[in-house]
Amino acid sequence: MSPDGDWDVDGEPHDDAGAEAELRQLVLPAELHGQRLDRALAALVPEFSRNYLRQLIEAGAARIQGAPAAKPARKVRAGDRLAIELRPTPMSQAFVPQPMALAVVYEDEHLAVIDKPAGLVVHPAPGNWSGTLLNGLLARDAAAANLPRAGIVHRLDKDTSGLLVVARTRAAMDALVALIAARQVRREYLALAHRPWTGAPAREIDAPIGRDPRQRLRMAVVDAARHPGKPAQTRCELLRNAAQGCLLRCLLRTGRTHQIRVHLAHLGHPLVADALYGGAPAAGLTRQALHARRLAFTHPITGQAVDVLAPLPADLAAALAAWGLTMPPDDMDLAADAAR
Repeated sequence: MSPDGDWDVDGEPHDDAGAEAELRQLVLPAELHGQRLDRALAALVPEFSRNYLRQLIEAGAARIQGAPAAKPARKVRAGDRLAIELRPTPMSQAFVPQPMALAVVYEDEHLAVIDKPAGLVVHPAPGNWSGTLLNGLLARDAAAANLPRAGIVHRLDKDTSGLLVVARTRAAMDALVALIAARQVRREYLALAHRPWTGAPAREIDAPIGRDPRQRLRMAVVDAARHPGKPAQTRCELLRNAAQGCLLRCLLRTGRTHQIRVHLAHLGHPLVADALYGGAPAAGLTRQALHARRLAFTHPITGQAVDVLAPLPADLAAALAAWGLTMPPDDMDLAADAAR
């Protein structure tokens, strides 16, 4: 599975964009007396998901006894005359091809590695039902329509730039998911963080991550004995220090939601411009200073080594220059890897 959980969209089939709305009229049978409206409709219109029907109810597409019924939890009674207008929702129309420029840094018949720019959402979700990487993949490769999530097997946050691998066949997708689950995909990030780094130049962070019990819209390091959380491990290595902050190389041992952002904030080094976790704009950056720089794995079909580096995006390069920092040469990174 992906580090962010199940991405399957529970809604209408993907090919119904632009379909005509259908008015379905029903009489509530006795066995559904007292049920919630959304549950009753899900039983009476089983070809559609309850989630999809709930969206329609909230959008004003349902009526009881001819009167609007906009609350999914409203209780219904035996003999009620129900009507539901089955219309496309944003979710049902999300999985459509949308041509866009994508930076493909590696590709063969089985998979591709994309260098995602900051600001591009990977997968449709509330607030971003179109213009996502998934839409671009559907436009770029007709075979992507036959794959779950268009072949996406892991993702990056909207404002994180850099590399992610996508499958082009079902065999490759299943194998890549297994590689990620077995922690056999090396995912290396560059992070520009507030405050100079102190102590050992390399540190292994082993701290469980779960939903923040005080602010449910974000994640946090949690006490697993008191709050739900999953094990999370990140290796952080100092590359350069400055008076204002530090440039770090971070390697994911696990893949929890917002893992690097949460772990660095927990250490007192929030990412530059990461407002959700205590960072602030600096060095000209207004998006979180995180870049997925390197992706390395054994090709699950051919057995060949795939090792791809993404160049620094212009905004992050300018931020390093503003703080007087430089990137170490790539061969220095590779030598350090060999020494570990």
